[in-house]
Amino acid sequence: MEERWQYMAGVSIDVAWKSMNKYKEELCGDKVEILKTEDSDILILADGMGSGVKANILATLTSKILGTMLQEGAQIESCVETIAKTLPVCKVRKVAYATFSVLQIFHNGNAYLAEFDNPSCVFIRDGKIVSYPYEIREIDGKKIHEYRFAVKKNDCFVLMS
Repeated sequence: MEERWQYMAGVSIDVAWKSMNKYKEELCGDKVEILKTEDSDILILADGMGSGVKANILATLTSKILGTMLQEGAQIESCVETIAKTLPVCKVRKVAYATFSVLQIFHNGNAYLAEFDNPSCVFIRDGKIVSYPYEIREIDGKKIHEYRFAVKKNDCFVLMS
């Protein structure tokens, strides 16, 4: 049976999140940004490596760079390139000091998700977990998982770090 996806005009998102500080830390190493553009809503989740002040600064910097650039219409390639050149890499583990997920829901019903080193988004449709195909692109040495799909009313997307 062929599933027809109805594109819905005026799609928007409801967002809720929970950030938890590590034990005995005053600051959280995760940062959530929610942005609205003329044609979409953008949700950014960034996770700074480690804990406390350092992780908070790295997550905030990552989310602000992504948010500002995406809101101004930049493509994900230039965002990742900018982050790669801005953020340090851990000398011991040889990994980036921050990870991110960007979910952009367009008002016409299309959606775009980019993930860098965060756990995969959980997609829930009609009460069931579903999977969507994705492409892996290497941008400036970073492997980015990209998803493009259409949303339906009451779809749920769980992003985590």
